[in-house]
Amino acid sequence: MKKSGIIIVLAVLAVLVFWGIGSYNGLVAKQEKLDKSWADVQSQYKRRADLISNLVETVKGYAQHESSTLEAVVNARSKATQITVDPNNLTPEKLQEFQAAQSELSNALGRLLLLREAYPDLKANESFLSLQTQLESTENRIAMAREAFNLEVQNYNTAVRRFPKNIIARIFGFERKPTFEIEEKDKNVPEVKF
Repeated sequence: MKKSGIIIVLAVLAVLVFWGIGSYNGLVAKQEKLDKSWADVQSQYKRRADLISNLVETVKGYAQHESSTLEAVVNARSKATQITVDPNNLTPEKLQEFQAAQSELSNALGRLLLLREAYPDLKANESFLSLQTQLESTENRIAMAREAFNLEVQNYNTAVRRFPKNIIARIFGFERKPTFEIEEKDKNVPEVKF
């Protein structure tokens, strides 16, 4: 009896150890997918920031006296590119700060793109049209990247909270991550007046 009891205890311990290793590795894989998804979001925001510089230069030639709009875009772009969020320290506060800067940039960019109505030559400018198309495409990519990120956050948070993996998550410091959420001010279409 003693020998079979020891074998049973060792077998149960082996199962628990392998389960713990598998659970830990699964959480690591989900965290890596989440980090990659965050990098995709940042990549799209970077693409937008790079395109904005070219768009501002194109508009400058046509809209010399619209300096306040151009300055707002340049300042918002500068602010948005200065805020970085490390995926390992992705807190709701840091994500909200990042979102606020990106939202400010989106609003300024919207006002800039509306300048085309005031300047018929700008509206027909090939460079402006190409940049506008690229920016619209980038905005769609940003939306898709944010959606993919939120899905990865959901998968990760579910794994971190689901029993019994939540025990392994708690032991090794895997914590819930925040998702992108639409801010109240962004639910309404911004009103632009000249």
